Amino acid sequence: MRELSKDIIDPAAADPRLRADPLADLAISRILGAWRDGTPSVTRWEAVALVERALAGWDSNGALASWRADAATPAPIAAALEDYVRAARQLPAWLDAGKIGCAEGVFAEAGMLAPTLLACAILPELDAAVDPLAQPADERLRAAASLLFAALLPGGLLEPGGAGLAQLLRLRLTHALIRHLVVRGNPAEALAHGAAVPALRPEGDERYRTLFARGWDVRANGLPRNQEELAYWLLTWQHVFPHGLRRLGAPLARQEAGAWLHAWNVIGYLLGIEEALLTASAKEAAASFARMQQVARAGAEARYAGPARKGTAPAFGKAIDPRPAMGAALERMLQDERGSAAFPLLLARRLCTPASLRALGLDGRPPLRARLLFALARAADTVTRPLSRRWSLLRLGARVLGHRLAQRFLADPARPLDLPEAQRRQLDDTVNDWERDAQAPRWLHAIERRWRMRRSGRGGEARA
Repeated sequence: MRELSKDIIDPAAADPRLRADPLADLAISRILGAWRDGTPSVTRWEAVALVERALAGWDSNGALASWRADAATPAPIAAALEDYVRAARQLPAWLDAGKIGCAEGVFAEAGMLAPTLLACAILPELDAAVDPLAQPADERLRAAASLLFAALLPGGLLEPGGAGLAQLLRLRLTHALIRHLVVRGNPAEALAHGAAVPALRPEGDERYRTLFARGWDVRANGLPRNQEELAYWLLTWQHVFPHGLRRLGAPLARQEAGAWLHAWNVIGYLLGIEEALLTASAKEAAASFARMQQVARAGAEARYAGPARKGTAPAFGKAIDPRPAMGAALERMLQDERGSAAFPLLLARRLCTPASLRALGLDGRPPLRARLLFALARAADTVTRPLSRRWSLLRLGARVLGHRLAQRFLADPARPLDLPEAQRRQLDDTVNDWERDAQAPRWLHAIERRWRMRRSGRGGEARA
């Protein structure tokens, strides 16, 4: 565990765990802190509710252009929110609209592989880094999917009718709200004090009240949602996603890879990530990801007790490692209708770093039959790849898994994603378009369709 120096009190300190987001933090401090014209006329939780109400109105990029708080919002809160929107909605000068369009095409081309990569590669790599504030696995998958679709559906970032910019500004301010509540004040003041924030008895089970009461050790964890944490999250999209496509037999061309990296740099910029932490190339992204993983592993080894041997107690002074429990929750989420997660876990072994799987307890041996079938599929792909890249048994299985995940978590009418109605319709159309693998021959598509119907047990779920 890296100990924070006692004399580091400046948010611009060298350690990115001590740096947050001055723009968004200032807005929340103006809302929840002391007002210039005297004592706030609303309680903390009333102010939080006003922020949530304002965020709900940011439902499209176009809505941000002329957004004003309603008349019921106290003037200091309204001014803070309006100033934040005016500053945060500015796009970077280096944005290339052509590359954004190319990245949208990459996302559309990935199709049903996108949900699979999210569940079997990105979430495990994020969990291995240990987010103390992590939500349940299915909620994180749905939240990540909401952002992904909002930003990379056609026009998501740049068109007035898109929702990507609005979604990012909402998430950015939510991060600042979480920071303020967890450290119970302005993050800069928390750094100045440097002490652990003690836990309190929760005033209720609502999420923000729970976060306010949970307690936080600034020296051990840095600030909540700090620059290092956000940069690592960004790298899972910039490196893990294209790396996963390559491992599944759908590599990006150089131009596509550059456009994908650029689009996520724009997303990171709008989310408040410092430009110095954005990567300029795929090679740099891979190196940064490996370096951050190494730092996270070292911190976890220092902080958490390893598995205790039978009859022995955990190491004194060390916390129980939460990552195996997170891995078990992820495995439960990936189980099919028969309660098996063998194929998703075998895919995860193909897509993730071995150290991450070990940390999550996902490095066990799946059933022999599943391992043999997986090995045969890989062997068949290896033999046929020089002849044709149009078909891949491994990609076929990953698409079937992606279809099941999409139906269960992304396109469930009972639990729609956090997207405006127009984007939900666009999402449904996109998922329907994903039913056919454009890279596969018709006979392989027929096999995929039969497999989906067989595994779902309901022919109506598999559209032509």
